[in-house]
This record gives sequence, C-alpha cells and structure tokens, in this order.
Amino acid sequence: MTSIKMKNILLGRLQRENWKIEYDHKNEQLRIEDRETKKGMTVALAPLISKWEERKDKAIDEVVYYIEEAMSAMVEKKELAGKEKQIFPVIRSTSFPTETKEGKKLIFDDHTAETRIYYALDLGTSYQLIDSSLVKKEGWSEEQIKEIARFNVRSLPANYKKDEVAGNIFYFINTNDGYDASRILNDSLLEKMASMIEGTMTVATPHQDVLIFGDIRNENGFAILGQMMMHFFTEGRVPITVLPFLYENKQLEPIFVLAQNKQ
Repeated sequence: MTSIKMKNILLGRLQRENWKIEYDHKNEQLRIEDRETKKGMTVALAPLISKWEERKDKAIDEVVYYIEEAMSAMVEKKELAGKEKQIFPVIRSTSFPTETKEGKKLIFDDHTAETRIYYALDLGTSYQLIDSSLVKKEGWSEEQIKEIARFNVRSLPANYKKDEVAGNIFYFINTNDGYDASRILNDSLLEKMASMIEGTMTVATPHQDVLIFGDIRNENGFAILGQMMMHFFTEGRVPITVLPFLYENKQLEPIFVLAQNKQ
C-alpha cells in the first residue's frame, strides 16, 4: 500500500458536498475541512498504512468512522445545560494539547507523570472536549464540570475479562464506550481490584478504549506486560501511554518495563 493509493481510497470514502479535502504531498497528509466553519482535521497517512498492513480494510473503516464523527462534532452546537449526565473525564498523555486550534483553553487536571485528565461532553457516538469559554458562557464553574464528570465515571459498568499468562493474571475492561481508560479514576474500582490481587498490582491505559489490571506473580510477568503494552499502544485509535503504573497505597506510579520476546 502506497500513500497515493491510500489517499485515493480515502478520497473515495470521504467525499461530502460540505467538505473540502486537500492532500499535502510533502508530508503525506490529508486535510479535511468543513466549508462553512473552516474547522477540520489533518490525517497522517503513514500510521494508517502501518495499521492497514495488519488489519486491512478494518483499519480504513475505523479511520473513516473517526473522521465522520469528529467532523460532525466540530459543527454541532454545544450546550451543557440539561446534559449533566453526558459529561465524563477522559485520559490523555501529557503531550496532548492544552488548547484547541482556535486558542481556547481546555479544562484539564494533572493525573500522573504520564497522563492528564480532560473533560468531555458526550454526543452519542463521539464527544467534544470542554474548553473554558464554553463553561464561562453557560455560567458554570470548572470545579462543577470536574465534580460531575468524576461522579459519572463512577457510575459506568466495570465488567472485565480475565486471562492468565505464564502464571500471571490480567484483567481487561474493554467496553469501547470511549471511557474505558477513564475508569482508572474510579477509586472504588481500583480498591476492589487491589483486594483481588495476590502479587504486584499494575494498572495500564495504553489507549482510550482499554483498562488493564495486572496481578504480576513471577519474574516473567513484567516482560509479558511490556509486550502487551506495546501491542495495545500501537493498536489504539487514541494512544495514551506505553508505561503501566504500579498501584500501591492508593497511588499510581509509572514504571518502565522492557518488552521482550512474546511469551
């Protein structure tokens, strides 16, 4: 798959009367903009081609869906009043921007050395990060937003799948509701998992759509966890961090684990 072929496939899938699409040949990127609002997004083709090599058309379907939802969210009128149950925290890496492209300050909190907490208004099949101007316009406070979001994330189901690898136990929360990683903010969930752990407890957010708890019981456990983190980080649509966290005394501490050969 070449960049030109990928560009042509996306152009065929993304033609809309109200969208303007331009191809940056030098940087191998597509720029999609709404003709009326001039808002849009840039898609780098190289990472998509890498995903296509592994997942074929499924990778293209996912990026097209993501573009459609993101473009729709950009032009939809945002209001907070009456939507308290639709406000949630989202986890992002510390390299994630703290302002929109229009210069609006996003509401966020520091979380760990690797992660930050942002706040989002759920729009059904997508969500919009909340900025300070929206909060001010509606007469809310940032603390109200944060308190509501924290309450809502605690109400989300936390069903997990359990897997054992070389004597180590891993628990995966993967509902694909956009807030799997956000469940790391549910202190009662962390304590519940801690009560089940017999070895060393790890917690991981490699991308937004998964939360992984590890019960590391032998010397192979961290090597397995490292391999797992690399796999999930590269597969995720919204990668967060390749580093897992140790959970001790109700605190999260990022740790470096070396990904060795698959066990």
